[in-house]
Amino acid sequence: MLTPFTEDRQINEPVLREMVEFMITKGLHGLFPVSSCGEAIHLSHEEKCHLMDIVVDQAGGRVPVTPGVPATTADEAISLAHHANKIGCAAVVASAPYYYKATTSMMEQFFVRVAKESNMPVILYNIPLFSQPLPYDVVGRLACLPNVVGMKDSSGSIVDFLHYKDSAREAGGEIAMLTGREEGLLASLHMGGKGCMTATSGIMPEVMTGIYGAFQAGEYEAARVLQESILEPIRAMMFGAAFPVGFKLGLEARGFPMGPPRVDLSAKEADGVALLKERIASLLNPSNTS
Repeated sequence: MLTPFTEDRQINEPVLREMVEFMITKGLHGLFPVSSCGEAIHLSHEEKCHLMDIVVDQAGGRVPVTPGVPATTADEAISLAHHANKIGCAAVVASAPYYYKATTSMMEQFFVRVAKESNMPVILYNIPLFSQPLPYDVVGRLACLPNVVGMKDSSGSIVDFLHYKDSAREAGGEIAMLTGREEGLLASLHMGGKGCMTATSGIMPEVMTGIYGAFQAGEYEAARVLQESILEPIRAMMFGAAFPVGFKLGLEARGFPMGPPRVDLSAKEADGVALLKERIASLLNPSNTS
C-alpha cells in the first residue's frame, strides 16, 4: 500500500480508508501497509503504528493485513511486530536492516530475533534496491523456523526467486514464495510461486487479480495478455520519477489524492511530474483521454 498524505504531510486517514475499500472491493487477497512504496522509511514509529491501526480497522477482518516492520535494529522491528500482533494483523513483513552494512551472520541474527520474539508469522522481504540481498543459505535456514511462513522477493530475478525457493526446500523448510515485482507475477506462478505483493496491485487490482485468476483457471494465454498489458504503465510509474512518486500518480489517476511526498521535489522535478501525471492517467484511463 502507498501512503496518502495531507498537504502538510500528515497521514490522510479518510483517503487511506477509501483506498482500503477500493482494494478490498476490487478483489485483493490482502493488504500490506508500512511498505517501501508507502514511504515507511520516512514515518516515525508512532506513524507506522497509526497506519497499521487505520488499515486493520477499515479492513474489519475481511482480508488479512500484513504490515511491514522496517527497521535498522531488531529491537525496533520487534516492537512494531508486537503492535501488529496486538491489533490482530495476520503476519509481518521483515526486511534486512539498512544503511549500515551488516555481515551475513549479523543479518541472519536480525531475522532470527524478529522471528522468535515477534510471536507471529513472519514474511521475509528481499529488496536489494534498498537493503542487502539475502543469501540463499540464510533463507534456507530461516525457512526452517516455525513462524517464518513466506518470502517476498523483490530482486526481479527469476534465478534468485528459484534459488530462494529451492534453498528452503533443501534445508527442510517450507515457505510461500511471493514476487515483489509486478512484471514477474505470471512467470513466478509458473515456477511455483504463490502470488505477489506489489504497488501495482493496489493501483490496478483488476489486472493483477485477473492475471492470478486466469492462471489458476489454466487460461495461460489470457494471463499472458494481461501481464504484458501492465508493462508500459509500470515503466512510467517506476522510472518516470523518483520512487515512489510515479506510483502515487497512478493512484491519483484512479481518483485518490495522495498529497506531496515526504521529501521535497525540485522545481524542475515538479514540472516533470506534472507531465508524467498526464501520461500515467492516459495509460491507466485511456477511455478518458482524447
